[in-house]
Order: sequence, then structure tokens, then C-alpha cells
Amino acid sequence: MPPYVALLSVAGLAGAVIAAVYAASALVAPRTVESGPFLSGALPREHAVSRYHVRWYTVSMVFLAFDMEMVFMYPWALVVASVGVKAVVEMFLFLALLLVGVLYAWREGALRWT
Repeated sequence: MPPYVALLSVAGLAGAVIAAVYAASALVAPRTVESGPFLSGALPREHAVSRYHVRWYTVSMVFLAFDMEMVFMYPWALVVASVGVKAVVEMFLFLALLLVGVLYAWREGALRWT
């Protein structure tokens, strides 16, 4: 069997599944569409462009700092054994820099909610 036949059969099967899902959606979906945002059928309690409290932005910045930490730590964990002590020192310097940022946010009251 040529190798492209298996690839074409998998692509055809994926296309058939996608077509079946779209067909089932067309059969089951309601015909009327409201102009409001999708919220599991419930009407929203506030406007979509309502304002958020400024504390949400500081919490999101701290979250992004920890998110970036994880983005760099996963590949680091794969190569730390082959690179050696230099990789460990660099990661601890990176973590120290993040700790300085978190301590600054703590000192400024970004982690205090009330």
C-alpha cells in the first residue's frame, strides 16, 4: 500500500467527521438567533464593555509573570542535565528576578484585595 493512501484515508475520515458535526449542528441548532452575546442562554447582567476595577490588571500582571516562569521552566527542565551548573545558575537568577517583582507588587499592595 502506498504511504499516501493512509494519509488520504485519515484526511478523508477527518473531513467526514467534520461534515457530520456541521450537519448535526445544522439539524439541532435553533433557527432564531438573538442579537445578544452567547452566555449559555442567559441574558448578561452588565454591558460587555463595562469597566473593571484596576486591581484586576495588577493581578493579571502577576499571573503573567508566573505564566512566563512556567514557559521558560519546561524547556529548561529538558536541557538542564546536559547544560550543567550554568543552566541552574541562570534559572535561579531568573527566579530571583521574578521574586523581586512579586515582592515589589506585595509591597505596593497589589496582592491585597481590600
